[in-house]
Parts: sequence; structure tokens; C-alpha cells
Amino acid sequence: MKKDYQEFRNRKAIIAVIAPHKMEKVRDYWQKENLPFLGIPDPDGILGKLYGQEWNLIKLGRMPALFVVDRKGTIVFSQYAKNMTDIPENQDLFKIPEGTSN
Repeated sequence: MKKDYQEFRNRKAIIAVIAPHKMEKVRDYWQKENLPFLGIPDPDGILGKLYGQEWNLIKLGRMPALFVVDRKGTIVFSQYAKNMTDIPENQDLFKIPEGTSN
């Protein structure tokens, strides 16, 4: 996301990452990595549970989930990862037409 951040901004996209950590850890990581997008702490997994994100201790914790939400607030794309590296490429996200859902 970071390397293509400007392309997301050009498309008027807002990126928000929900992290399974406390505020201090999220803040420190965002500062260390100089991340330009939002980092939202979710140490108790409340948001993760709300969106059906899988928790699997054997696979190192909370599995990645990705959502694209259009300007009307409709989820037009969702992916629940099978492992920690199962994340779509940014170029694939750029191909998702607004107003479609999967």
C-alpha cells in the first residue's frame, strides 16, 4: 500500500488499516515506517469480529482481511485471507470498478 499510496490518493481512495495492537504500538510502528495512511488500533478484536475476520493462533493470529468500500459506504470487494501472505496486489485493487460487488 505504501509504495502505491499516491495512486490510491489519485483515485480519491482513503486507506485505513485496522491493527490488532494497542494504540502505542500502532503509533510507534506507523512513525517508524513513515506510513501515510490511517492506522486504527483494535487490540480486543472488536472491529475484526464485526467484519468476520478469522483468528487463528496456529497461523500467527488474525488473518488479513481487505475491504474496498465505495463512496456510498457499500463494500464492493472483500477478501478474507487464508494465510498472512494472501493479500491482493495493489494493481488488482485498481481494477475494481466502483459500484460493483463480489
